[in-house]
Amino acid sequence: MTAVARRGLRGAAWLLPAAIVLIALNLRGPIVAPAPVIGDLRVDLGLTATIAGLLTTIPVLCFSLATPFASWVIAKADPERAVSLALVIVLAGTVVRSIPSTAGLLVGTAVIGIGITIGNVVIPVVIRRDTSPERVGLVTGVYTSALNVGSMITSLGTAPIAAAWGWPVAIAVWAVFAVVAGLAWTYAVGARAAWLRPVRSEPVVATGPVELLTETGSVRSVPATAEPVRPARRLITWGLTLAFGGQAFSYYALTAWIPTLLHDEIGFSAESSGASSSVFQILAVVGALGVPVLATRWRPRAIIALVAFLWLAMPLGLLLAPQLWLLWSVLGGAAQGGGITVVFIIVVRIVTSDDDARRMSAFVQGGGYLIGSAGPLVAGSLHGATGAWTAPLLVVLVAVLTLGVAGTLAARRVG
Repeated sequence: MTAVARRGLRGAAWLLPAAIVLIALNLRGPIVAPAPVIGDLRVDLGLTATIAGLLTTIPVLCFSLATPFASWVIAKADPERAVSLALVIVLAGTVVRSIPSTAGLLVGTAVIGIGITIGNVVIPVVIRRDTSPERVGLVTGVYTSALNVGSMITSLGTAPIAAAWGWPVAIAVWAVFAVVAGLAWTYAVGARAAWLRPVRSEPVVATGPVELLTETGSVRSVPATAEPVRPARRLITWGLTLAFGGQAFSYYALTAWIPTLLHDEIGFSAESSGASSSVFQILAVVGALGVPVLATRWRPRAIIALVAFLWLAMPLGLLLAPQLWLLWSVLGGAAQGGGITVVFIIVVRIVTSDDDARRMSAFVQGGGYLIGSAGPLVAGSLHGATGAWTAPLLVVLVAVLTLGVAGTLAARRVG
């Protein structure tokens, strides 16, 4: 490898994390957009509490049901095209969802879910492939932080925009994030290809370990060949799936209903509820960036136990002292950001190839999001049936315990 090529790769290394951040803004924000204006939606379209819960449930259900499709797309196309396709689908779904009709709302939401599913599966593959081992945790933390920043921006901005121009405009305006991310990704891919072109060589046949060049210019040693991996035959896969499911159930149940809960329990307005719930989203940045730091000193098992302990403060606190919602949102927000990050870090550590990463990512996220998709619907239905928030919060508490128990057991042998 020439010195010029190596300098070029290192000089362009910032492009990948920057593009990943912009892409991540589109992988959660569109899901939470309806929550701050759910009251307006129900009044204008005559939605029941259960149907309103579907606006968050449908995308998360797509994360599970569309995962095999996403894995197939990534296998048939390259990751670069898969990312671009994900952004185009999210853009189209956002536009369709802004049509003021129940059909447009539900169809657009499903389309958004399919697009985000592709992004969910492919981004960990890209991070694993193009990031040096010592930076994987940091880049993963930055990625999961950006997921929550996107949710925070959307939660904070949707209600004020709706107050000025109506809810269709308020949930359509976030399509601009997909356009900006698409342009940034195209530029990053072009720069990557330009710098790698001089160091391409004829393929070689090897029987021992091969040293592969990452996009940052570092070298990773990998086996020359790898046996096909069946994630379902690995016990750790099932443990991580349950842990991810507990994390997703808790996150989406609270994300969908925190604005309504704060309105009912404390008397916040729609704008104040949306702003208050954004605390839960933005504090995830602390957990997402803090976990990679802890991962350099702690074993993943200990990190998951800490995350679960902090997570428990959210449902317990809202049950016992809802007036201290800010404290519980800070603790729960940091925990939820750390929870998804540590699971992704474990997946990246245990896989042996890009194909293994794709399959493991698809399996863990597919099964986990299947569990998580029930969160908003179960919470909404329990609230509708009881007229209170006790039962929904108790279910969230059980999901958090599932994260802690399954996650610590699964990670007990991961270094």
